[in-house]
Amino acid sequence: MSDKVYNALFLCTGNSARSIMAEKLLDHWGKGRFKTFSAGSQPAGKVNPFAIETLKSHSLSVEGLRSKSWDEFAVEGAPHLDFVFTVCDNAAGEVCPYWPGQPMTAHWGVEDPAAVEGTDEEKLRAFKTVARHLENRIKLFTSLRLEAFDRLSLKDEIDKIGKTKD
Repeated sequence: MSDKVYNALFLCTGNSARSIMAEKLLDHWGKGRFKTFSAGSQPAGKVNPFAIETLKSHSLSVEGLRSKSWDEFAVEGAPHLDFVFTVCDNAAGEVCPYWPGQPMTAHWGVEDPAAVEGTDEEKLRAFKTVARHLENRIKLFTSLRLEAFDRLSLKDEIDKIGKTKD
């Protein structure tokens, strides 16, 4: 087994919910194999309170979370990225910055829980559902022996994970 630590970036438009939850879920399930980040093309400026509540319900730390621009990861001195995942349809269709080092990319789109209308209980339920979908995909991803794949085979695997029905 490799001791390499992989850098993974999750992208969404606002970087306030899905990408934030994915970042923390991979940090947890990756068990030190990944350094995780999240960002958005048009950051909301704050993390959605339901995303924070959902992460806390999973006993995950929310310390230091902030909504940030993907531009932070496209400048000199930014972490080298091994994987870039889009988790919302808007970010998947946008022209992304150039990521040095040609990271592997995949689209793992999930519904936007922040778009749910209703009571706070209904909104929280939507966030928890999305977190479960992301968590299932992340568990599949972390079960892969990444070093055992050639680049093309690994790309196929991470694309398949993005198409899994939870």
